[in-house]
Order: sequence, then C-alpha cells, then structure tokens
Amino acid sequence: MNADILLNWLANTPDFAVPYALAALGLIVCERAGVLALGAEGLMLVGALAGIGAQLAFGEPAVSLLLAMLAAAAVSLLFAAMVIGLRVNQVIAGLALVFFCQGLTALVGTLAQWTNQATPGIGTMALWPLSALPVVGRLFQQNAMVWLTLPIFAAVSGFLLRTDAGLRLRAVGENPQAADAAGIPVSAWRFGAVLAGSALVGLAGAYISVVSTKLWIAGMTGGRGWIAVGLVIFARWSPWKALAGALLFGCIEALIPQLAAAGVQLPQYFVLMTPYAVTLGVMVWAALARRGGDGEPGALGVPYVREERR
Repeated sequence: MNADILLNWLANTPDFAVPYALAALGLIVCERAGVLALGAEGLMLVGALAGIGAQLAFGEPAVSLLLAMLAAAAVSLLFAAMVIGLRVNQVIAGLALVFFCQGLTALVGTLAQWTNQATPGIGTMALWPLSALPVVGRLFQQNAMVWLTLPIFAAVSGFLLRTDAGLRLRAVGENPQAADAAGIPVSAWRFGAVLAGSALVGLAGAYISVVSTKLWIAGMTGGRGWIAVGLVIFARWSPWKALAGALLFGCIEALIPQLAAAGVQLPQYFVLMTPYAVTLGVMVWAALARRGGDGEPGALGVPYVREERR
C-alpha cells in the first residue's frame, strides 16, 4: 500500500466511523437506563429518510439533522410505550420496530419520490493550523459533523458519569427498585433515555444520507444499526470505548474502497460480510478478555412494575 492510498484511507476513516459512533452512543444512553434497544437499524433508517426529506425541502443541513433527530425520537415513542408502558418483551419490540421502520421508510421514500435525489450535503471544514501541515494536513480536513462528534461524546459521557441526573439515569438501569425507593420516577427516566438515545441514533442515520452519501436509497443503512448493537457490548457500555470501536469499524469499512483503488480484487460477498465477521470477532474477544464484570446495567431488558417492588 503506497503512501497516497494509506493517507486517503486514514483521512476517510472518520467519515465511515461517525454513524457507528453516534448510533452506539444513543444505544448506550437507552441501555444505561435499563431499556434493551435493538431497534437501531430501523431508527437509523427513519433518521436517514427524514434528513434527506428535510434537506430536499429546506436545503439547510443543520435543520435537516435536527429534524431527523426529532423524527427518530417521535418514532421511538411507539417503542417506549410498548416496553415501558405496556411492558412488552424488549427483544420482540425492538425487532418489530426494525421491520416496521424498514417498511415505513421504503414506502414514504417511494411515495415522496426522494429516492436517488442528490443533495449538496456539508462541505469540508479544515482544522487550522493542523490542516496546513504537509502530507498529514489532509487528515484534519473533515466535515463539521466529524468535529462535532467529539464534543457530543464528551457531553454525553460527562452527563452520564459526572452529573446527578446521569447518576439517576444509571440508577434506574442498575436497580430500579432502589431508585424508586429513593424517589426517582423510573418510567419517566426510561422514557427520557429512550427519546434522547433514539435521537442520537436518528442523527447517525441522517449523517449517512445527508452528509456522507447525500441521497436516499431504501435500506441504505446496510446493517450498521446491528453492528452498533454489537459495538455497545464490545465497549461494555462505555461511551469512549464505543468511540474507539467505531474508529475500528470505520477503518475496516474505509479500507475496502482503498484496496479496490489499489487494484486488489476482492469477492463481492467477502466484502459484504467483512463488517459482520469483524463484529463477531470483537464480541468474542470482548467475552474472552472480560475482567471485573462486563459493565452491563443490572436491570437491562427487565421491565419494572412498581407494584412488585420489594
């Protein structure tokens, strides 16, 4: 691999990593509150569709990304009502949400004729003076969302680990009975965590359509939501570890087109299976390397019924 291909690979890695990072962060927020969130793939599709629709209507990327977050949060109300209000099995509800969103986005995208309509997207933002460095300066020329991802992670991590509100959210996920006894409204905190986490997942989907590909195609998330689910387990529900894992997957995904540009011929199905094979590998590694607990919230996936509090 020559220097140009190596540099292009590293420079393109953040663009591929951001959707994984944001989706995993949203899932961490949900699951830290004790709600098992398997619907990331569907919510990413909702965010991608809403983002491209807003972009075609308004032409403002910031507005498009915000509306995508709101759309994903609105759809997640259905999931939250099922698993928190009606106490439906969270695994089944998450899978049902994915299939519902896949059909809904494909239908709306077709009826609205948004498929394959190109949009301007977001331009490159150079991080001066690092961007002016010879050779490696290209690495510091990224779109604005790449640079915003770091403060988003810092804000969410700080909220979860260093604020009283974050402590309450984590208490709801670890021991809802004790949290309820301390006067914390468990259902309200779980609703809020699902809405906030789903908004971040929707932002991940909108990044793909509005910033990265700059168009909408049915099913365009390509399984990234499922990989994000595995990434959360790999990261042991830690935001910064999830960001590191997202960079790993971004490296792998960014490497594939660079190998093709270098003339390396790879079987199509091998390319398609690579991210999932790596997901299985890192989950096995995470299981084998587990030390001092796995970081999983104690009440993850367990519905809370106040009348059954002991």
